[in-house]
Order: sequence, then structure tokens, then C-alpha cells
Amino acid sequence: MWSQLCYLRKKDKKKKKKKKPTKKKNKTKTLGHYLTGGQTNKYDVQNTLQKLAFAFSSRTERLARDIMQDMGSHHIVALCVLKGGYKFFADLLDHIKALNQNGDKSVPITVDFVRIKSYCNDSPTQKISIVGEELSALNGKNVLVVEDIIETGRTMKALLSKLKDKEPKMIRVVSLLIKMTNQSPGYRPDYIGFEIPDKFVVGYALDYNEYFRDLNHICILKEKAKEKYKI
Repeated sequence: MWSQLCYLRKKDKKKKKKKKPTKKKNKTKTLGHYLTGGQTNKYDVQNTLQKLAFAFSSRTERLARDIMQDMGSHHIVALCVLKGGYKFFADLLDHIKALNQNGDKSVPITVDFVRIKSYCNDSPTQKISIVGEELSALNGKNVLVVEDIIETGRTMKALLSKLKDKEPKMIRVVSLLIKMTNQSPGYRPDYIGFEIPDKFVVGYALDYNEYFRDLNHICILKEKAKEKYKI
């Protein structure tokens, strides 16, 4: 009798037992998940280059190691190309400073900035505007130029021509992105983060008429967004 009663109770519990809700699979978030209000919305961007987002840190650290191996024996002046390069510059410099502090020999590292304007909307301008601090301090130093993206190399060549007049000991260029385009005459910097398709990209300090710099990830701008923010 007692065994039958226990059996009935167990059977009753099984009936009342609710099914556990199935867990939804974690999907990779697209940029639209991060665009909530403000100056942008999810309809302005096509997609996030997620592979770049996940690889940024490790690739930046690798670049820092290569740079220190080549330039780490003498005073380094890290020259940030504004405005698009400031986030990459900050992250790269953190890795460089860590390697410099933990290495056998510590060298002086100073920073400087130069601002270049060569785009209006999504097209290059005829005139390249270069505005910087007094760059005479570059004389005899190892100069590392930190750029966000290089397409044709026209802008970088103009900057390098100006820097060489200051007679630095060495000039090296690192660019986070290289755009694969038929318009490029073949210029490639000394250090490259990633190669990307021939698309207009924004985010991670890269902009379109000053919009989208605040985005955490690099993404492709839609054509209708270009019209929306055109000047």
C-alpha cells in the first residue's frame, strides 16, 4: 500500500513539473544592436566587420612587437594622424609602452599629432590639407606614423614628403587598414593591420563627414546613409 502511494505521488509530480524554457542560442550581434538613438541608426550601416572586431587586440599587439623589434633601439616619436587614427593610436601605444617597460632596454617614447583632411563625403579632395605641431623635434628621431586607413597612398606620400624635410633618423608607417582598390598605385606601409574590401567604412574613429566616429566597431556605410549625411 505504501509503495503504491509513493508511486502515485511521483507520477503526480511528473505531471505538474513544468518544462524548462529552452535557452536561445547566442547570436553574434551586428552593429545595429549597438546603435540606439543619437546621430545614427541601424539603417545607416550595412554590416559590422566582426572578424576585425574580434582580432583587433591580438593584431595590434603583434604590430607593437614588430615595431619595437625594428625601432626600439632609439628614441621613438609616435605621430598620430588625426582625426581617424586616434583610437588605433591609443591602443597601439598602450602595447608599445608595455613592451618598452618590460624589455631589457627602455627607450624614450614621445607623441605628436598631425591633422590631415583629404576627403569630402566619400570622395578624395584635390587639395590635401596638413596641419601639425612644430615638427622640427623629429630631427634625428625614429618616427612612427600611425594612420587609420590607406587607400591610394596619395595622402601618406604627401605627409612623408613633409616629414623627410625634418631629417628624422628613420620613418616607419603603420596603418590599421589597407583598402584593396584598383586606384592604388601600389603604395603599402611598413606595418599593416588588416586588408579590407573596397567599401567605405566607418567606426573606431573613422568617420563620414564627422559622423560615426563613436562606433566601437568598423562597419560598411550604406549608400543611402551617404546621401543622408552628405554635405
